[in-house]
Amino acid sequence: MSKRKKKIIVFSGAGISAESGIQTFRDSGGLWENYKIEDVATPEAWQKNPALVLDFYNQRRKQIIEAQPNNAHYFFALLEDNYDVQIITQNIDNLHERAGSTKVLHLHGEIMKARSTFNHSLVYNLTSWEIKLGDKCEKGSQLRPHIVWFNEAVPNMVVAIDLLHQADFFIIVGTSLNVYPAAGILNYVSPQTKKILIDPKDFNLNQSNGIIHIKKTAALGVNDLKNFFDIN
Repeated sequence: MSKRKKKIIVFSGAGISAESGIQTFRDSGGLWENYKIEDVATPEAWQKNPALVLDFYNQRRKQIIEAQPNNAHYFFALLEDNYDVQIITQNIDNLHERAGSTKVLHLHGEIMKARSTFNHSLVYNLTSWEIKLGDKCEKGSQLRPHIVWFNEAVPNMVVAIDLLHQADFFIIVGTSLNVYPAAGILNYVSPQTKKILIDPKDFNLNQSNGIIHIKKTAALGVNDLKNFFDIN
């Protein structure tokens, strides 16, 4: 009988993609400085001006297609050689997949997919950067980005919580512990799970159950994990 591989859960956020040149929403110079949330990332925005919403995500999609995975993305894919690795990401890009990770759960949707406006089970892979008005699903309804907008439910959160219970190691990278769902996700991780945070910012971790804090960016911080996970 083969020995069970230890399970690593990686919880990633905008910071890991920012190092690949993808603009974040909240940071200075981010996307929200040029757009109002209510104009491009809510169901109401879609009802009011679908052309604007499509253009916003088309431009993001073009940027993501041109971006490349960085050292952190490749490192987590490499871990699959010796561990059972599950990525849970708040990011809508596909950089984890392009780096070689085979198990990626997207909490907020996937920008390289489109879905039916009226039947959310009809989801399609995109082969280009653009969704146009008039592009329809097989049932005849307009296609929209396969994204979880503000004021919409996050259905994959239930799946993520179940996965967190199974973790031997939990690595948080590129996301603040002060913003939900990251702020609450630690509540679902076992006290016995080894927890590692990779982020250059200072955090008050006194109540965070023994987190190891690597105060570096994602692409640099994963180098410190090589010895931790005995990787050369």
